[in-house]
Amino acid sequence: MEVYLVLISSIMFIAFLIPSSKRKYFAIMGWFAIVASILIDLPIYFSENNFIYPIMGLLGIPFLAITISELLKENKLVIQLSRVAAIAFLIYFPFAYMEPLGNWLISVVYDQMLVIFSVIGFQFTQVDWNMVMHDSFRVEIILACTGIQSIAIMLAVAWAVPTTTRQKILSFLLIVPVIYVLNIFRNIFVVIAYTEQWFPYLPEIASNGETGYESYFWAHNVLCELGALVALILIAYLLFLLIPQLGEFADGILRLYLEKIREGGDKGKKFFAGQKD
Repeated sequence: MEVYLVLISSIMFIAFLIPSSKRKYFAIMGWFAIVASILIDLPIYFSENNFIYPIMGLLGIPFLAITISELLKENKLVIQLSRVAAIAFLIYFPFAYMEPLGNWLISVVYDQMLVIFSVIGFQFTQVDWNMVMHDSFRVEIILACTGIQSIAIMLAVAWAVPTTTRQKILSFLLIVPVIYVLNIFRNIFVVIAYTEQWFPYLPEIASNGETGYESYFWAHNVLCELGALVALILIAYLLFLLIPQLGEFADGILRLYLEKIREGGDKGKKFFAGQKD
Protein backbone atom coordinates (compact mmCIF):
# COMPACT_ATOMS: atom_id res chain seq x y z
CA MET A 1 0.00 0.00 0.00
CA GLU A 2 2.83 2.38 0.90
CA VAL A 3 4.30 2.00 -2.61
CA TYR A 4 1.01 3.06 -4.19
CA LEU A 5 0.62 6.03 -1.86
CA VAL A 6 4.13 7.27 -2.71
CA LEU A 7 3.32 6.79 -6.41
CA ILE A 8 0.09 8.77 -6.02
CA SER A 9 1.96 11.48 -4.12
CA SER A 10 4.59 11.65 -6.88
CA ILE A 11 1.98 11.98 -9.62
CA MET A 12 0.02 14.62 -7.69
CA PHE A 13 3.07 16.76 -6.96
CA ILE A 14 4.31 16.54 -10.53
CA ALA A 15 0.80 17.52 -11.70
CA PHE A 16 1.04 20.47 -9.27
CA LEU A 17 3.98 21.82 -11.29
CA ILE A 18 1.71 22.21 -14.33
CA PRO A 19 0.02 25.65 -14.16
CA SER A 20 -3.73 25.31 -13.63
CA SER A 21 -6.52 26.62 -11.42
CA LYS A 22 -6.67 23.22 -9.67
CA ARG A 23 -2.99 22.89 -8.80
CA LYS A 24 -3.54 23.56 -5.08
CA TYR A 25 -5.77 20.48 -4.95
CA PHE A 26 -3.03 18.38 -6.54
CA ALA A 27 -0.67 19.62 -3.82
CA ILE A 28 -3.21 18.75 -1.11
CA MET A 29 -3.58 15.21 -2.45
CA GLY A 30 0.20 14.93 -2.72
CA TRP A 31 0.77 15.95 0.91
CA PHE A 32 -2.07 13.72 2.12
CA ALA A 33 -0.68 10.67 0.29
CA ILE A 34 2.88 11.12 1.53
CA VAL A 35 1.83 11.56 5.19
CA ALA A 36 -0.54 8.59 4.86
CA SER A 37 2.29 6.48 3.40
CA ILE A 38 4.34 7.09 6.56
CA LEU A 39 1.43 6.50 8.95
CA ILE A 40 0.36 3.27 7.28
CA ASP A 41 3.86 1.87 7.70
CA LEU A 42 4.15 2.73 11.41
CA PRO A 43 3.80 -0.95 12.46
CA ILE A 44 6.74 -1.84 10.19
CA TYR A 45 8.89 0.98 11.58
CA PHE A 46 8.04 -0.02 15.16
CA SER A 47 8.92 -3.65 14.40
CA GLU A 48 12.30 -2.46 13.09
CA ASN A 49 12.75 -0.17 16.11
CA ASN A 50 13.09 2.79 13.75
CA PHE A 51 12.14 5.93 15.68
CA ILE A 52 12.75 8.62 13.03
CA TYR A 53 9.87 7.76 10.70
CA PRO A 54 7.27 7.27 13.48
CA ILE A 55 8.17 10.73 14.82
CA MET A 56 7.85 12.14 11.29
CA GLY A 57 4.50 10.41 10.86
CA LEU A 58 3.06 11.74 14.11
CA LEU A 59 4.33 15.25 13.45
CA GLY A 60 2.91 14.93 9.95
CA ILE A 61 -0.69 15.01 11.25
CA PRO A 62 -0.71 18.65 12.49
CA PHE A 63 1.61 19.58 9.60
CA LEU A 64 -0.89 18.15 7.12
CA ALA A 65 -3.85 19.95 8.73
CA ILE A 66 -2.06 23.31 8.59
CA THR A 67 -0.76 22.71 5.06
CA ILE A 68 -4.17 21.83 3.66
CA SER A 69 -5.74 24.88 5.34
CA GLU A 70 -3.06 27.22 3.97
CA LEU A 71 -3.14 25.71 0.48
CA LEU A 72 -6.88 26.32 0.31
CA LYS A 73 -6.09 29.96 1.16
CA GLU A 74 -3.37 29.88 -1.55
CA ASN A 75 -0.74 30.96 0.95
CA LYS A 76 2.35 31.78 -1.13
CA LEU A 77 4.80 30.26 1.34
CA VAL A 78 2.96 26.93 1.43
CA ILE A 79 2.61 26.97 -2.36
CA GLN A 80 6.38 27.45 -2.50
CA LEU A 81 6.89 24.61 0.01
CA SER A 82 4.73 22.38 -2.17
CA ARG A 83 6.93 23.32 -5.12
CA VAL A 84 9.92 22.04 -3.13
CA ALA A 85 8.14 18.71 -2.61
CA ALA A 86 7.17 18.59 -6.28
CA ILE A 87 10.73 19.15 -7.49
CA ALA A 88 12.02 16.52 -5.06
CA PHE A 89 9.54 13.98 -6.42
CA LEU A 90 10.41 14.96 -9.98
CA ILE A 91 14.06 14.08 -9.28
CA TYR A 92 13.27 10.95 -7.25
CA PHE A 93 10.50 9.54 -9.47
CA PRO A 94 12.66 8.12 -12.33
CA PHE A 95 14.92 6.21 -9.93
CA ALA A 96 12.02 4.87 -7.87
CA TYR A 97 9.70 3.84 -10.69
CA MET A 98 11.98 3.10 -13.63
CA GLU A 99 13.53 -0.16 -12.47
CA PRO A 100 16.57 -0.19 -14.81
CA LEU A 101 17.58 3.29 -13.65
CA GLY A 102 17.04 2.51 -9.97
CA ASN A 103 18.95 -0.78 -10.26
CA TRP A 104 21.77 1.01 -12.08
CA LEU A 105 22.16 3.47 -9.19
CA ILE A 106 22.04 0.65 -6.63
CA SER A 107 24.70 -1.32 -8.54
CA VAL A 108 26.99 1.72 -8.80
CA VAL A 109 26.77 2.30 -5.03
CA TYR A 110 27.21 -1.41 -4.33
CA ASP A 111 30.26 -1.78 -6.60
CA GLN A 112 31.94 1.24 -5.02
CA MET A 113 31.30 -0.21 -1.57
CA LEU A 114 32.98 -3.46 -2.60
CA VAL A 115 36.03 -1.51 -3.80
CA ILE A 116 36.30 0.25 -0.43
CA PHE A 117 35.85 -3.06 1.43
CA SER A 118 38.76 -4.49 -0.57
CA VAL A 119 40.95 -1.45 0.07
CA ILE A 120 40.41 -1.53 3.85
CA GLY A 121 40.78 -5.31 4.01
CA PHE A 122 37.23 -6.14 5.06
CA GLN A 123 36.47 -9.76 4.20
CA PHE A 124 33.14 -10.21 2.42
CA THR A 125 31.22 -12.55 0.17
CA GLN A 126 29.24 -11.18 -2.76
CA VAL A 127 25.93 -13.05 -2.39
CA ASP A 128 24.00 -11.29 -5.15
CA TRP A 129 24.26 -8.26 -7.42
CA ASN A 130 23.26 -6.03 -4.47
CA MET A 131 23.92 -8.18 -1.40
CA VAL A 132 27.05 -8.62 0.69
CA MET A 133 27.73 -11.12 3.47
CA HIS A 134 30.28 -11.29 6.28
CA ASP A 135 30.27 -14.24 8.66
CA SER A 136 26.61 -15.25 8.80
CA PHE A 137 25.15 -11.75 8.38
CA ARG A 138 23.89 -10.39 5.08
CA VAL A 139 23.05 -6.83 4.03
CA GLU A 140 21.06 -5.95 0.92
CA ILE A 141 21.66 -2.59 -0.75
CA ILE A 142 18.36 -1.08 -1.89
CA LEU A 143 17.40 2.29 -3.37
CA ALA A 144 17.08 3.82 0.11
CA CYS A 145 20.81 3.07 0.57
CA THR A 146 21.84 5.26 -2.38
CA GLY A 147 21.07 8.65 -0.82
CA ILE A 148 18.84 9.63 -3.74
CA GLN A 149 16.01 10.72 -1.41
CA SER A 150 18.23 13.15 0.50
CA ILE A 151 19.80 14.42 -2.72
CA ALA A 152 16.37 15.01 -4.27
CA ILE A 153 15.08 16.85 -1.19
CA MET A 154 18.13 19.09 -0.80
CA LEU A 155 18.27 19.93 -4.51
CA ALA A 156 14.60 20.84 -4.36
CA VAL A 157 15.27 23.08 -1.35
CA ALA A 158 18.17 24.74 -3.16
CA TRP A 159 15.97 25.41 -6.19
CA ALA A 160 12.98 26.60 -4.16
CA VAL A 161 13.83 30.24 -4.84
CA PRO A 162 15.16 32.05 -7.93
CA THR A 163 18.95 31.73 -8.14
CA THR A 164 21.81 32.71 -10.42
CA THR A 165 23.62 30.18 -12.61
CA ARG A 166 26.59 30.35 -10.24
CA GLN A 167 24.38 29.61 -7.22
CA LYS A 168 22.77 26.68 -9.05
CA ILE A 169 26.14 25.14 -9.91
CA LEU A 170 27.61 25.66 -6.43
CA SER A 171 24.50 24.33 -4.70
CA PHE A 172 24.59 21.24 -6.94
CA LEU A 173 28.25 20.63 -6.05
CA LEU A 174 27.52 21.16 -2.36
CA ILE A 175 24.65 18.68 -2.38
CA VAL A 176 25.13 15.83 -4.84
CA PRO A 177 28.78 14.73 -4.43
CA VAL A 178 28.82 15.48 -0.68
CA ILE A 179 25.67 13.51 0.15
CA TYR A 180 26.63 10.71 -2.24
CA VAL A 181 30.08 10.22 -0.70
CA LEU A 182 28.79 10.53 2.88
CA ASN A 183 26.13 7.95 2.07
CA ILE A 184 28.71 5.48 0.72
CA PHE A 185 30.63 5.65 3.98
CA ARG A 186 27.37 5.44 5.93
CA ASN A 187 26.66 2.13 4.17
CA ILE A 188 30.20 0.92 4.83
CA PHE A 189 29.84 1.71 8.53
CA VAL A 190 26.45 -0.04 8.82
CA VAL A 191 27.61 -3.18 7.01
CA ILE A 192 30.78 -3.56 9.09
CA ALA A 193 29.14 -2.63 12.40
CA TYR A 194 26.27 -5.05 11.81
CA THR A 195 28.16 -8.02 10.38
CA GLU A 196 30.95 -7.75 12.97
CA GLN A 197 28.42 -7.13 15.77
CA TRP A 198 29.91 -3.92 17.13
CA PHE A 199 26.89 -2.87 19.19
CA PRO A 200 25.17 -5.89 20.81
CA TYR A 201 23.68 -3.67 23.50
CA LEU A 202 20.29 -3.33 25.22
CA PRO A 203 18.43 -6.06 23.33
CA GLU A 204 15.30 -5.20 25.34
CA ILE A 205 14.92 -2.02 23.26
CA ALA A 206 17.10 -2.75 20.23
CA SER A 207 16.11 -6.27 19.24
CA ASN A 208 13.31 -7.31 16.93
CA GLY A 209 13.85 -11.00 17.58
CA GLU A 210 16.36 -11.40 14.76
CA THR A 211 19.81 -12.67 15.76
CA GLY A 212 22.32 -9.83 15.91
CA TYR A 213 19.78 -7.13 15.03
CA GLU A 214 20.91 -4.98 17.97
CA SER A 215 24.08 -3.95 16.13
CA TYR A 216 22.06 -3.00 13.05
CA PHE A 217 19.66 -0.99 15.20
CA TRP A 218 22.39 1.09 16.86
CA ALA A 219 24.43 1.51 13.69
CA HIS A 220 21.63 2.23 11.22
CA ASN A 221 18.58 3.39 13.16
CA VAL A 222 20.39 5.51 15.73
CA LEU A 223 23.93 6.58 14.86
CA CYS A 224 23.49 6.90 11.09
CA GLU A 225 20.00 8.44 11.28
CA LEU A 226 21.23 11.08 13.72
CA GLY A 227 24.43 11.57 11.73
CA ALA A 228 22.44 12.05 8.52
CA LEU A 229 20.23 14.60 10.26
CA VAL A 230 23.26 16.59 11.44
CA ALA A 231 24.83 16.42 7.96
CA LEU A 232 21.63 17.66 6.28
CA ILE A 233 21.36 20.53 8.78
CA LEU A 234 24.96 21.55 8.04
CA ILE A 235 24.37 21.36 4.29
CA ALA A 236 21.19 23.41 4.69
CA TYR A 237 23.13 26.01 6.70
CA LEU A 238 25.75 26.27 3.95
CA LEU A 239 22.96 26.58 1.39
CA PHE A 240 21.48 29.48 3.36
CA LEU A 241 24.88 31.20 3.26
CA LEU A 242 25.15 30.58 -0.47
CA ILE A 243 21.52 31.55 -1.21
CA PRO A 244 20.32 34.08 1.41
CA GLN A 245 16.75 33.98 0.03
CA LEU A 246 16.53 30.38 1.23
CA GLY A 247 17.07 31.50 4.80
CA GLU A 248 14.21 33.99 4.46
CA PHE A 249 11.98 31.28 2.99
CA ALA A 250 12.83 28.81 5.79
CA ASP A 251 12.25 31.49 8.43
CA GLY A 252 8.87 32.35 6.91
CA ILE A 253 7.78 28.68 6.84
CA LEU A 254 8.91 28.09 10.43
CA ARG A 255 7.11 31.19 11.69
CA LEU A 256 3.93 30.28 9.83
CA TYR A 257 3.69 26.74 11.20
CA LEU A 258 4.66 27.72 14.74
CA GLU A 259 2.04 30.47 14.70
CA LYS A 260 -0.65 28.05 13.48
CA ILE A 261 0.33 25.47 16.09
CA ARG A 262 0.16 28.16 18.78
CA GLU A 263 -3.26 29.26 17.53
CA GLY A 264 -4.44 25.65 17.62
CA GLY A 265 -3.14 25.26 21.16
CA ASP A 266 -4.93 28.43 22.29
CA LYS A 267 -8.21 27.25 20.74
CA GLY A 268 -7.79 23.89 22.47
CA LYS A 269 -7.25 25.56 25.84
CA LYS A 270 -10.33 27.73 25.38
CA PHE A 271 -12.39 24.71 24.35
CA PHE A 272 -11.44 22.64 27.39
CA ALA A 273 -11.80 25.65 29.67
CA GLY A 274 -15.33 26.09 28.32
CA GLN A 275 -16.09 22.43 28.94
CA LYS A 276 -15.09 22.78 32.56
CA ASP A 277 -17.33 25.77 33.02
